[in-house]
Amino acid sequence: MTLLDWLIVTVPVLFVMGMGFYSRKYVKSVADFLVAGRLCGRYVISVGDVANALAIIGLVAYVEAQYKTGFALSFWNGFAMPLSIVIALTGYCTYRFRETRAMSLGQFLEMRYNRPLRIFAATLRSLSEMLANMIMPAVAARFFIYFFDLPERIGLFGCELPTFMLLVVLVLVMAISLICCGGTLTLVITDAIQGMFCYPLLVVMIVFVLYRFSWSTEIVPVMMDRVAGESFLNPFDVDEMRDFNVFMLVVTFTTMIVHQASWIGAGITSAAKSPHEQKMAGLLGTWRNMLGVIFYLLVAVAVIVVLNHGSFSHEAREIRTRLSTRIADGLVPDDGMRSKLVASLRDIPEQKHVIGRDAPLADRNNLDTAYLETVHRTLQETGNGNAVFQEFRTLYYQLMLPVAMRELLPPVILGLFALLLVLAMLSTDDTRIYSASLTITQDVIVPLCGKPLRPESHIRVIRLVSIGVGVFFFCGSYFMSQLDYINLFVTLMTSIWLGGCAPVMIFGLYSRFGTTAGAFTSLITGMVMAVGGVLIQRNWADTIYPFLDGNGLAVAVGNALETLSGPFHPWIVWKMDAVKCPVNSYEFYFLTMIVTFVLYCLVSYATCREPFNLDRMLHRGKYAIDGTKRFKLHWSPREFFANVIGITPEYTRGDRVIAWGLFGYSFVYSFCLAFLGVLLWNLFSPWPLEWWGHYFFVVQLAIPLVLAAVTTVWFGIGGVRDLFRLFRDLESRTAVNDLDNGVVEGHMSLADKAELESVDRGGRRDAE
Repeated sequence: MTLLDWLIVTVPVLFVMGMGFYSRKYVKSVADFLVAGRLCGRYVISVGDVANALAIIGLVAYVEAQYKTGFALSFWNGFAMPLSIVIALTGYCTYRFRETRAMSLGQFLEMRYNRPLRIFAATLRSLSEMLANMIMPAVAARFFIYFFDLPERIGLFGCELPTFMLLVVLVLVMAISLICCGGTLTLVITDAIQGMFCYPLLVVMIVFVLYRFSWSTEIVPVMMDRVAGESFLNPFDVDEMRDFNVFMLVVTFTTMIVHQASWIGAGITSAAKSPHEQKMAGLLGTWRNMLGVIFYLLVAVAVIVVLNHGSFSHEAREIRTRLSTRIADGLVPDDGMRSKLVASLRDIPEQKHVIGRDAPLADRNNLDTAYLETVHRTLQETGNGNAVFQEFRTLYYQLMLPVAMRELLPPVILGLFALLLVLAMLSTDDTRIYSASLTITQDVIVPLCGKPLRPESHIRVIRLVSIGVGVFFFCGSYFMSQLDYINLFVTLMTSIWLGGCAPVMIFGLYSRFGTTAGAFTSLITGMVMAVGGVLIQRNWADTIYPFLDGNGLAVAVGNALETLSGPFHPWIVWKMDAVKCPVNSYEFYFLTMIVTFVLYCLVSYATCREPFNLDRMLHRGKYAIDGTKRFKLHWSPREFFANVIGITPEYTRGDRVIAWGLFGYSFVYSFCLAFLGVLLWNLFSPWPLEWWGHYFFVVQLAIPLVLAAVTTVWFGIGGVRDLFRLFRDLESRTAVNDLDNGVVEGHMSLADKAELESVDRGGRRDAE
């Protein structure tokens, strides 16, 4: 990193932090702190989400998965197109939640069920969210240590302190500082500014990768060089993949439907001026992420090519050797063992793999195998070799990205890439910390207080809780070792909440039969099953497998697992392994969701005494309190398609153009032509492997790049306009509109308080 690179990173970051401190002057009420006064337009929300959608942990996890799967599995994401378009265009869950006027998820749960469920669910969600996200500062800190090639320890005030610890603290202090300035209002403003910085940075990185690597002579040959059953290009030849396979996609598609409302609540999800504006912001989200998706794809391609193409064999050896030795330096405490391991790693020669002449690469036999086998063989001499190797392998796949990019990027481009990831880290960390803090404050602490908090006390509590969540993140990052792929780890941790919350939220918003008993049953069952999965995976290599093996049970349990998974081969394969648990996180998660849905329905039907009054909770019909018009759909042949994609009389002409444009691209082109048409063609006449290389170039790169160029300008102009409008509205307002801001527990208008009491009386008789 040159001085210019450091200036490229620090000046924009200081500007963002300065705007965060400046935004404090506009915080006049609890509603400002919680939902930005509900003054946000659709574009300021969407542009802010550009920065939120980018994250170091997200990029590392994506590269980690793509390094194992290539392009092939992404073809099957076409199944998600109809789901995503229906969800976006209809405002599924988000529109109804905004209609409830709840300022937090727990407040909605109290309206729909009762206060004890609110407190329990909020506690569960916060714990799950914090456990899943607590590794974010750790991933970011390790990324920058390896990317900037920082030493393991730094001298500070005469003391030698771990660099990792200092970076984790720095990451958390920056994020929490923004939160404490002005809550949601500050995050909306700073995220929008970061999003505007991210657009040109993404363009620069995309252009650089396309200039640096040839699609036809480097990228496609590397993708073609895989054994049968593990193709990186042919989506019909992926039978032998494990962890990241078609079953993973099934779980992903399922969660798109059942968990649309599971993380909803305060903050930016309730900050729009109206339900329609919130819906349009979500709809625009389909367009806003195009540039980020292309960036993720090309970064993953760059890492795969540089580590596997023969033209980069020298750079690949430098990357693997530096990566392995640095991980060993930080992971192996014994000096003698560490020296022996490092020497063995440095002795591994340069691997000249020639595509077409040498045997194709495979998951278990590739250019990384020599390094991983050397580490495993050496660590076996220690008492806990399997457990240490599991952590080494996890860090190896996570940290190959920063080491590879440091090798590839020239000055200036290196600084721009660093700036992009610093902004991505900051926007993601503050959002995740704030989300957990709001849930704890609004749905645990405030209800337990028993009496309304004064506005200044309420905001102070949120700030203190945010600091507490930051301390929790620090402890989790510093003391907890992550032993699985990031996507699998996050899936397992979030399943503590997600395993049982889906029926509680969906049936809470859309059904009249759901009861408090059914909700408690679902949440408790999901929690127990998820915690069981966590304990099994965390203790497999060092406790469970040694116990099974020592008592002669390993073979019998392995046979039983293979028998149970047999009907689902090759997508689910439970095979005994000394290092890794045979059942992966996606499989634990899917089983949990099935069980909790069944139990919620059975218990609710058994305990329902009177249908719940949804109109009262949603403020519809005679229960409307703000005079908002409600539109009834007419299913005539002429209006059928407009109704299907969610167009209502609220839509302006521009809104209709956006909706029909999204429908045309997502459904007609992406699903019907690029997915369904290609699928049918290959069922009758399979393509040669080379054709798939051309297909992914056109579908995942060329056409999205053209659309991304248009939407970048469109969103940039719209974001700047909406941001200035937000500042104008903040400057010009004279008072907070309590009725529009909805119910803040302890700070509600008399009309809202009467409405909540009315909802409670009419809607929770089943709980009584």
